Amino acid sequence: MKTLITNILILFFYFSATAQQTTVTGKVQDNTSKETLPYVTVSVKDSSLKTIAVSITDAHGVFQLENLPLGKMTITFSFIGYQTYSQPLEIVQNKTKTELGTIDLIADAIQLNAIEINNEKPNVSLKLDKKVFEVGKDVLSQNGSAHDVLNSVPSVAVSPTGSVSLRGNSSVLVLINGRQSGLTQSNALDQLAADQIERIEVITNPSSRYDASGSAGIINIILKKNKKSGFNGQIRLVAGSPNDSRVNPSINYKSNKINIFSNFSIRSSDYVGLYTTNQSSINNGTPTLMNRVQNEDRHDDGKLIYFGADYFINEHQTITAAFLKNATHDNDKTHLLYDYKNANTSVQDSILTRSGKSLEKRDYNQLEFNYTRTFKRAAKKWTIDVQYDWWNSNKNWNLSTERLSPSPLYYPGIRTNSIGNSKDLLVQSDFIQPIDSIAIFEFGIKTEIRKVSSDFLAEEEQDNIWTIYQDIDNDLKYSETINSAYTQFSNQAGKFNYMLGLRAELTQISISDIKNTYNDEKDYDKLFPTVNLSYKFDAATLQLNYSKRINRPSLYALYPFNELTDLNAQYVGNPELNPSYSDVFELAFLKTWKKLTLNPSVYYQREKGYIQDFTYRENDIFFTTPINIDYETRSGIELSTLYNPLKWLQVNTEMNFYRFEQKGSYMQKNLAYSGETFTGRVSSQIKLPFKFSFQGRYNFRGAQQNAQTTNKALQSLDFGLSKILLKDKATLVFDVTNAFNLRQNKSTTTGTDYLFTQNSIPNAARYRLSFVYRFNLTDQKMIRQANDTNRH
Repeated sequence: MKTLITNILILFFYFSATAQQTTVTGKVQDNTSKETLPYVTVSVKDSSLKTIAVSITDAHGVFQLENLPLGKMTITFSFIGYQTYSQPLEIVQNKTKTELGTIDLIADAIQLNAIEINNEKPNVSLKLDKKVFEVGKDVLSQNGSAHDVLNSVPSVAVSPTGSVSLRGNSSVLVLINGRQSGLTQSNALDQLAADQIERIEVITNPSSRYDASGSAGIINIILKKNKKSGFNGQIRLVAGSPNDSRVNPSINYKSNKINIFSNFSIRSSDYVGLYTTNQSSINNGTPTLMNRVQNEDRHDDGKLIYFGADYFINEHQTITAAFLKNATHDNDKTHLLYDYKNANTSVQDSILTRSGKSLEKRDYNQLEFNYTRTFKRAAKKWTIDVQYDWWNSNKNWNLSTERLSPSPLYYPGIRTNSIGNSKDLLVQSDFIQPIDSIAIFEFGIKTEIRKVSSDFLAEEEQDNIWTIYQDIDNDLKYSETINSAYTQFSNQAGKFNYMLGLRAELTQISISDIKNTYNDEKDYDKLFPTVNLSYKFDAATLQLNYSKRINRPSLYALYPFNELTDLNAQYVGNPELNPSYSDVFELAFLKTWKKLTLNPSVYYQREKGYIQDFTYRENDIFFTTPINIDYETRSGIELSTLYNPLKWLQVNTEMNFYRFEQKGSYMQKNLAYSGETFTGRVSSQIKLPFKFSFQGRYNFRGAQQNAQTTNKALQSLDFGLSKILLKDKATLVFDVTNAFNLRQNKSTTTGTDYLFTQNSIPNAARYRLSFVYRFNLTDQKMIRQANDTNRH
């Protein structure tokens, strides 16, 4: 009996020991650049070469293998374009966690050309927490600016005036390389060449590590950086009609210790616009009709330079410094014709014309500094970011007005001058600390200080003497300080993942002017919680997200100065405007098959203090100004698909339907309204013989309404054709945007004693041809390493 019991105990401890399982973690990076590598395949085989576990690295290059048995085995790392690497792995008793640290993979130069040509990523990748658009793979995005790229991104739209919206909501935070930038303000994205963008990330429900700004979410524009050893680069030439001439060279150099990157852009563009207005109003009891036609001819010149360097102190420490400068010079001409009639008799009352010429110079500068410290422990990371930017602008308008009928009359000339400047300092630090092989704790702090000055003057010429016009002479000072801190914790339990975060933002703003008309200080101290929950199925994921966000008014919306170009209508900012706050919920599902990716989602948003434009009439002039109303609720469903039925065919579709309800009042007018709208986009890309590619895209936005204005449905058509030349070193692209001038913004606005309809075509159809040549595609250092390996 004693022997039997002893044998049973021995067997029990033996099977207990062999049943012990452990977790293995680590991080994979490029041997030269030290950049982490996502989507690396990590596999484990036992002594009989049987595969017992497989995983892939995440977006940060981190991998995790669970439930590995005791014993000796081999772990292998494989990734397209890199040499496969294997090393022994032993799981020992009483050690449930094994950390392998950082694994370096060496680029395989022999495969390099084949990878770049035949194994490209799809141009659109649908992931659960974000949608990633690879710019270089989309034919229609290769010729233009950042606006053209954004118009190709799922859920994103850019209006002809440069306003960016996400799911039909213009309250979106646009970032450059994960940080705010002056390039995202005042339509400056049109100065950023598409060629300088690597990818765009759309984050509809961000975690607490991101700024809380933007109730619709975040669009993160990632600029290109050099990743190859030695000298390399490319040059792009663009010509278009109406004139769109661009030269975009980039030159880079990389070694084991330093990476120098640079992008340049020289641009000359013309824009032709046509605007018509039909207005019916009552003046002193008499109904009046007014027809207005405005022809606009805009010419923009721009120069952009972005260069910097990464210095690799050692395996775990990197310093990055960069400088960006964007200088533009705009020369705009406009001509307006006003035809006034009596509505009862249709007899012409008068005809007036106004001609205007505008010159504007803008100069934006930005300095960036980053320190990154990684550790032997995978995923542990500390970063420090410092950014300082400053810009200056100077805009002049010269206006002449003449009455043609019933008798000729010249009115006094009017000129305006607007001078602005801004200085912005940002300091930020983030730390990622793994708790164990699964759980991660993050925290960070950030301070941003911004000071803006805007001087606006309007003058009228009387007897060859310029005097102040309508008492418009003021200098506005605006300062803003935002201090923020966040913390978040993520963990996993089987197939269930969760991330909980909390962000605090303390905002102080001050608005004042030399006339003491506006003198206000406001403090906004708020907490912004975030919750991200997900559950993984086989080839599918379900996620539930919540976040609280803020929409701060833009400087343009706050400025009380109004341009005087139009005799009949003016836009005036509102210094009393307050931020709005949103609670955003989203349930998303992601399912991937071999040829089809399906990404449906439903969302609900309640925005308190919603900001919208309000139009009113005063002294026969229509003024539009932004205001806060009580709230807006928005609920919708969105569907994005990516379908590859054939190797040479890819079809992307997206649909978004939402219903909204608004409540509020202003100037004793009830602004309560409810409605719904639909947006959709279909894009198809075809790979043709002889290295040709074709892409066509149809965009549709359904009618939109609020209590004052109805916007009719909007549609547009774009297409492009590309050809790869010179042994894959060059590409020729022809594209057409807004083909057949289909993109026309038609709206109707009603009031107590007026009604007017407008039709706006800010940009006529544009035809462009571009040529890009890439040099030193092959990494000579990697070829030498490969040859040495082959010889041995």
